[in-house]
Amino acid sequence: MLVSARVHYASIALSELARRKTQTAPVAVREITAKHDIPGPFLVQILQTLRSAGWVQSIRGSQGGYRLLADPSELTLLDIAEAIGCADGAAPKEAAGTEKTLLDRELQSSWDRAGDAWRKVLSGITLAEIVERASAEDGTMFYI
Repeated sequence: MLVSARVHYASIALSELARRKTQTAPVAVREITAKHDIPGPFLVQILQTLRSAGWVQSIRGSQGGYRLLADPSELTLLDIAEAIGCADGAAPKEAAGTEKTLLDRELQSSWDRAGDAWRKVLSGITLAEIVERASAEDGTMFYI
């Protein structure tokens, strides 16, 4: 399974915002980029997409940054992949009208099943679960 950098970085950014959801100050992009080694301009593009989805709020100014608006317990990894535009974990489908051999059809069926499994797994993992597991591993407790 291939996960695009955009989906991975969006998941990291949303997880970081979820960890800090109770803080009053917004999270600056530079804090996320420094902690997770994400290219700043790339992260800003991703955050703009997430803002368009209504999941984050941007605050301008020297003390500005981003806040999570979405409920982390309602937001799944599949939701994130779909918002970023990379929700299909299977191989691309053949063009309509293309004659397929039995082997082609069997392979396509396998790719389709793999894609279905990928979507099922990602739809069952929430952002809150990711943050909770990461917090348990580093010994820090964050409440969402």
